[in-house]
Amino acid sequence: MSIRAIHHAGSHDLLVDLDSLDAVLALNAALEASPLEGQRDLLAAAQTVLLKFSNAEQAQRARTLLPTLAFGTAAETIGKVVDVPVHYDGEDLAAVAELTGLSIDAVITAHSTQAWRAVFDGFAPGFAYLLGQNQQLNVPRRETPRTKVPAGAVALAGEYSAVYPRQSPGGWQLIGHTDVQMWDLERENPALIRPQDTVKFTPAMQKIAVRETPASAPAQPAADGSSALRIIDSGLQSLLQDAGRIGYGNLGVGVAGAADPAAFHQANRLVGNPVNHAVIENLGSRITLEAEQDQVLAHTGAEADLWITPAADDEVRTERQVAGNTPFALLHGERLTVTSGGRGLRSYLAVRGQIGLEPVLGSLSTDTLSGVGPAPLASGGVLPVQRPRIGHIVGNSLPSTLPVPDAQGVYTLRVLAGPRADWFGPAGLAQLTGQVWEATSESNRVGVRLGTGAQPLQRIRAGELASEGVARGSLQVPPSGLPVLFLADHPVTGGYPVIATVIAEDLSAAAQLPPGSSIRFLLHPAAGQPAAEA
Repeated sequence: MSIRAIHHAGSHDLLVDLDSLDAVLALNAALEASPLEGQRDLLAAAQTVLLKFSNAEQAQRARTLLPTLAFGTAAETIGKVVDVPVHYDGEDLAAVAELTGLSIDAVITAHSTQAWRAVFDGFAPGFAYLLGQNQQLNVPRRETPRTKVPAGAVALAGEYSAVYPRQSPGGWQLIGHTDVQMWDLERENPALIRPQDTVKFTPAMQKIAVRETPASAPAQPAADGSSALRIIDSGLQSLLQDAGRIGYGNLGVGVAGAADPAAFHQANRLVGNPVNHAVIENLGSRITLEAEQDQVLAHTGAEADLWITPAADDEVRTERQVAGNTPFALLHGERLTVTSGGRGLRSYLAVRGQIGLEPVLGSLSTDTLSGVGPAPLASGGVLPVQRPRIGHIVGNSLPSTLPVPDAQGVYTLRVLAGPRADWFGPAGLAQLTGQVWEATSESNRVGVRLGTGAQPLQRIRAGELASEGVARGSLQVPPSGLPVLFLADHPVTGGYPVIATVIAEDLSAAAQLPPGSSIRFLLHPAAGQPAAEA
């Protein structure tokens, strides 16, 4: 068992290719027991381990050290047996029968009469990759992934089966659905199926009643006289975001966090907070807040007009306008109204102090793909605000962090090649960087879908890529040839090759590009560095 190659997956992450699943599990176990310097997270997959580091220097040192590690074999562990009743009514059941040369009844029999071993988690919280005992149901992914796969869908891709824990995009072949809940934060172990468990699928005779996971509770009104922000109009999408969740990759839980890290950090600096405190991330720059007790706020990110309306009983003050990227006071009873002012897609509102809600898995970030975290802010809700400790200093005005297009209105994002650039060859990289791409309307915090007039990328390798961890900023290319640029809420694993990855310094710019934006990719000077062979 050994490492075959080590690839850069963006600025701070490494994708380690191994020669067997046993080697994957052994390296994963070794790095969980003895993390490398700066290691923030790791994610085991079919043939790879994705390692995340705090900075590029730590990633480079790890790249040198990894081939020298002796990681032996993974300890044999025995998990529990999980019975999953399935209604075999999936939209792709007939297609799977045709692909395998079996009848529909034979597909159902093949799926339900073999034991499936959970070898790793990924893609989304509670999504376990289940390895069967034979290759009868080895089928490729769909040519074009669905934008919405329902919760409970039972699916096949390659040699694996899985159950989608919640509604999400997906390219697997759907053969049925189950009423069993895969992920529940109210359980001691939220994931029903964990690595090394054995899953037995059985044809369901009737629908079973199961308890639905309650949605994250909205912010509750604070006690009278406490410090808070009241949400008068939540706008299009207002979420709490902080630095995200670190260390849960092997449970299929992504980092999430602020889509635009630069604007997020700047908002906190302006009000004198630690840079990782939770803020309000708002889509489209439209939100109205009212202060309960005096507050200090700052607005960063997308350009916006900020107006403060005095309290109803204030006969002295009049409506006033305040500037973005500078701290300002919002006095008790005053309302702040934010409206769009031009460039940018996402804005950030920080309040001096700390938002006093209970973290979910160590973070107040809302992950829109997995559903982990607080519910989106709603009109009428209240955010309690804990006062800061003495000594936190309010900052001075700072310049905008928004990206600036060139004279033709094109935004440039720098990329590192790979980790799977070899699936497209030099011509594919030249095509990626040689044409202008447009961000389509099918874009959100999960990713930016590219296309509209651009020529699709062509693979030079046939076959299926085994599911593997993917980094933020990845340009994943489905069979359509039109890349998807992964943002903060991207799935933790993917099964389509990543031709290149946007460098960390340009991820903030990527998060601020609205649909219709023109984008050019530029190979970073370090992009030509080949994978390290072990």
